[in-house]
Amino acid sequence: MLQRPGHTMRILDYCRTSAISSLVATALVTAGLGSALAGDPTGDWLVADGVAKVRVAECKGSMWGAISWEKEPGVDSNNADHAKQTRPTLGMPLLFDMKKKANEDLWEGQVYDAKTTGRLQTASIRLLDPDKLEIKGCMLGILCGGETWTRAAPPIPSSPSNSHSPASTAPKAGMAKTAPSKSAHKTIGQKSATSATPPTDPVGDICLLPDIAGTAH
Repeated sequence: MLQRPGHTMRILDYCRTSAISSLVATALVTAGLGSALAGDPTGDWLVADGVAKVRVAECKGSMWGAISWEKEPGVDSNNADHAKQTRPTLGMPLLFDMKKKANEDLWEGQVYDAKTTGRLQTASIRLLDPDKLEIKGCMLGILCGGETWTRAAPPIPSSPSNSHSPASTAPKAGMAKTAPSKSAHKTIGQKSATSATPPTDPVGDICLLPDIAGTAH
């Protein structure tokens, strides 16, 4: 039995519509997976030789890193600036102004080479997986090297300094300044419970470290 031409055209139109819908759905799912799988390099990372941890955080749209823990206290003895050769390495910035590359878990900027030259090098960090961070650096684009860091702490929230602005802290017009509460004053001879407790994190928010805040903000 022969099919009518109109019936055949309706079948073809249905097939084309189904194929287009399938392609759109696939594209949407792929885009959603891409967003869901986007990596987060923030948090603390144990360097390859295990002697230090580097805290990575987003500061004003870029990734920055600073030493958050070290096996043995040290000083920045190899710094090309002689005035900085006695500064402690704890809290010292290592990653500078790392910008994310489009469609990749890759950030490019500079790294401070504290081990040898005491100078900044062009560098990149790349998430190999959620718990492995590869760092590569090159001096003058010729001498290049790298290593892989292991995650030591989960990703961290965005720094409050990212939303800080003078306008948000200034008192609004027509509003009177609030006097400090009496409970805020210390009683003579009575120690504060919080001040008596030593901090467990000597570095804290690295975006507020002077060497980072003065550059990034």
